[in-house]
Amino acid sequence: MKLVVGLGNPGDKYAKTRHNVGFEVINNLQKELNITMEREKFQGLLSEKTIDGEKVLFLKPLTFMNLSGNSIVAVVNFYKIDPKKDMIVIYDDMDLPVGKLRVKEKGSSGGHNGIKSIISHLGDEFLRIKCGIGKSKNDTIDFVLGQFDKIEQEAVDEMIKNASKCALDMVADIELGRIMQKYNKK
Repeated sequence: MKLVVGLGNPGDKYAKTRHNVGFEVINNLQKELNITMEREKFQGLLSEKTIDGEKVLFLKPLTFMNLSGNSIVAVVNFYKIDPKKDMIVIYDDMDLPVGKLRVKEKGSSGGHNGIKSIISHLGDEFLRIKCGIGKSKNDTIDFVLGQFDKIEQEAVDEMIKNASKCALDMVADIELGRIMQKYNKK
């Protein structure tokens, strides 16, 4: 069993913001995989699909970003998922240019509060797909809770598709080095 988590904040107010890229990737995966049912469980929206004989759970925590770990640890514990090899977390990263992806298997939070929350519950060893949202010269909070402009949105739409493909490659247990080579482009 695999768990694919997209980080974001719940509610219409935050839809399509930079901080909700993880939710957007999960939404895209659900659309691509024709997943129509999502239920509220474990303080999140949970859906599932069997892919090549393996059950895959898709989670969007509804705890707000800073408490994402609360929802995720509940799912991990209930389904006895090994976060080191069977959990993939997709989230926004200000240190990457808009539209760029970076795959990692462990590390620090890099200042991301959602990742800090997950690390506090599960440790720092879990697969990550970091989605570039660019950096602001102004207030960080206003920036991450703001929307992409029209020029950026084209790159973001492509990034969401690529992050979805990347997540499916990870679910298929393609060798991580090959995945990193494919998606961690400069």
